[in-house]
Amino acid sequence: MTTDFKSRIRWVILLVLVVQTSLTVLLFRYSLTHATEHFISTTIVFCTECLKYTLSLLLLLLQEGFSLKRSWIVYRSEILEKPRQTILLSIPALLYTVQNNILILALKNLDAATYQVTYQLKILTTAGFSVLLLQKQLHFTQWFSLILLTVGVALVQIPGAEVLSIHPERNRLTGLISVLVACFSSGFAGVFYEKLLKTSSQPSVIIRNLQLGVFSLLLSGSGMMISDFSEILEKGLFVGYTSSVVTVIVLQAVGGLVVAATIKYADNILKGFATSLSILMSGFISWLLLGDLEPGSYFLLGTSLVLISSALYCYTPKPDSKLPI
Repeated sequence: MTTDFKSRIRWVILLVLVVQTSLTVLLFRYSLTHATEHFISTTIVFCTECLKYTLSLLLLLLQEGFSLKRSWIVYRSEILEKPRQTILLSIPALLYTVQNNILILALKNLDAATYQVTYQLKILTTAGFSVLLLQKQLHFTQWFSLILLTVGVALVQIPGAEVLSIHPERNRLTGLISVLVACFSSGFAGVFYEKLLKTSSQPSVIIRNLQLGVFSLLLSGSGMMISDFSEILEKGLFVGYTSSVVTVIVLQAVGGLVVAATIKYADNILKGFATSLSILMSGFISWLLLGDLEPGSYFLLGTSLVLISSALYCYTPKPDSKLPI
């Protein structure tokens, strides 16, 4: 693979990551606030996992030359015949399922831009759990960037009077708590997943997705039936589904593959850059098209600090290994 080709792939991944991240949040927020009939949120998580697992199976089939026999042999040997390794992935699968459900609650109470800025606290939680569980060492400027990140997110949470009057239906405290829980869930799940990979034989990305997906399907399906069975029985699984909701499901399912491509062909610097661009895009569209955001001075200052801290954290040389974002 030539240097020019690698460079082009990196920029394509950057573009796809920015569009995928921004559109997912914006369309989800739009679906929650403009739907004539509201969907059942747990079905979104379950349908996303179903599509994600289907795509992973198709990729396995492609990897094995569209041979059903060879694909089944690989699936059986790497997943069914390695129960301990597969079962350990139930922990991050549970956390990711909780995270995906609670982020929907966050988007009900926060605009897209505030949600994305606040969700950058997962950098802080991931760093903390990496230090505790993986004994990673952070550079001084990385610690400084984490403090800057915390201050920036805190400033974003200070609403102007115009925000409170225009959107009285929002509960910002509920939205903030939801994002904070999701940040801790994301941080621990990501670091725990990394630790598992480093202490066991590392299969391909496709196999890892399939191992993780087994429990994600079971847990999201169980949660859906336990919490919303009567409503699903009465209204149906796909009540309230619109083209924007279906697009969100597709974007979320494809998002896992995009992140895998980022890990393979790019790096955390590119991912951090893409995140910064997606925050700017989400904020602009929320303000201009959705009428969902009235950016005050605290929001603008806080967002600027978050963007600066993200860039500072990503571009800081790491002592030993890369810290996932």
